[in-house]
Amino acid sequence: MMKKLKSTVSINSLALLSLLALTLHSCKEPQWIVVSPQDYQNGVDHITAIMVHDIFSPPVASRIYAYPNIAAHEILAQQDSSLGSLSKSIKHLPPLPKSQDPAINYPLAALIAHMDISKALVFSEERVETYRDSLYALWSHQNKSSFNASKSYGLAVAQHIKDWMNQDNYSATRTMPKFTVITEDPARWQPTPPAYMDGIEPHWNKIRPMIMDSANQFKPIPPPTFSMDPKSDFYKELMDVYQTSKRIEAIGDSSDEIKMAQFWDCNPYVSVTRGHLMFATKKITPGAHWIGITKIAANQAQLDFNQTVSAYTKTSLAIFDAFISCWDEKYRSNLIRPETVINQYIDESWKPVLQTPPFPEYSSGHSVVSGASAQILTDIFGPNFSFDDTTEVPFGLPVRHFDSFEQAAQEAAISRMYGGIHYKKAIVEGLKQGISVGQLVRDQLNTNHE
Repeated sequence: MMKKLKSTVSINSLALLSLLALTLHSCKEPQWIVVSPQDYQNGVDHITAIMVHDIFSPPVASRIYAYPNIAAHEILAQQDSSLGSLSKSIKHLPPLPKSQDPAINYPLAALIAHMDISKALVFSEERVETYRDSLYALWSHQNKSSFNASKSYGLAVAQHIKDWMNQDNYSATRTMPKFTVITEDPARWQPTPPAYMDGIEPHWNKIRPMIMDSANQFKPIPPPTFSMDPKSDFYKELMDVYQTSKRIEAIGDSSDEIKMAQFWDCNPYVSVTRGHLMFATKKITPGAHWIGITKIAANQAQLDFNQTVSAYTKTSLAIFDAFISCWDEKYRSNLIRPETVINQYIDESWKPVLQTPPFPEYSSGHSVVSGASAQILTDIFGPNFSFDDTTEVPFGLPVRHFDSFEQAAQEAAISRMYGGIHYKKAIVEGLKQGISVGQLVRDQLNTNHE
């Protein structure tokens, strides 16, 4: 009898322990939602793909990168003092709303804000919504209370940034006149084949800069004066473009100069004509290429989530101001492209290796943006950071190796001459201009984060 009772007690004890374990498990907090650097990179990549689909111009694309990254950075800076608020460097950026809710997952809120602002900046909003909703379902399932708190805070910050963003004069520039060419001045820019598009974003210098105090803060020296005198600097630069193109054309596609030109093309406006049909081949912008390099470097250096967002943000700030600086000069000097001059005066059948983009020549946008980006990335990752650039692989181009960001910037710049779309002066002075922009952004961010 005693033996049977002991067995019953033992069984009851096991049942009680099992019930207690089940109760404790049911009361256990749901798992914390882990957001990885790759999750953030995937979000940026998704927006890049949408920008390619929607065909945004290079200056407008820089704006689409900058504001979502700023929002994410500022959310993370609420808990990570090493990041420092950007409001110390961007003087017109108002302080973020704060929250004391302990359920907020700040990396999660940062990614939510990034997606929400990105959605407001692209045309294909439904593509962002589909991507966002799939993540929302996953996160809500993992930890509903933390997800809801993080979402509320992320969207509050996103609205705060959008209100500030909407004061940067972008909307006003949408209503300003197109850039029309009514002039007999032979030095002035003219639309180029095959689409003969109007000059894009002629009022971009009216966009509010982030770090620069004005669009013309780093105004480069003027380009050589237009002249068809064989002794003039302009004519010598023109013939340099023409003779270089003829030399590399004779070598053919095996020429490394042609490979450089194609690799750094980054022209979202390439028009293809087949018979009576004209269509566009879609590519990333120059800024998107450097955002891609930022991703490569962040992965290679194994940056954590906050460091990854910081790298994206700093680079996008430099790209944003670089385009404002460059476009300010483009429509001031309003210089004619090599293709137009060569066809009119030298060789009417000549075509550049690359399709000439639809805006004035001086200074070179690739040179300015590359010079600025390289300054930021060198500051983050070091002067001898060697990497394989796989950014153009999705567009059918091979990997190129670089021993430093400066080397990549120099190649990106000179590739524009090899492509037949820029004079040497625009490249040399464009690099100087971009380096000055990048150094300002670097120094301001570093000084205000000490």
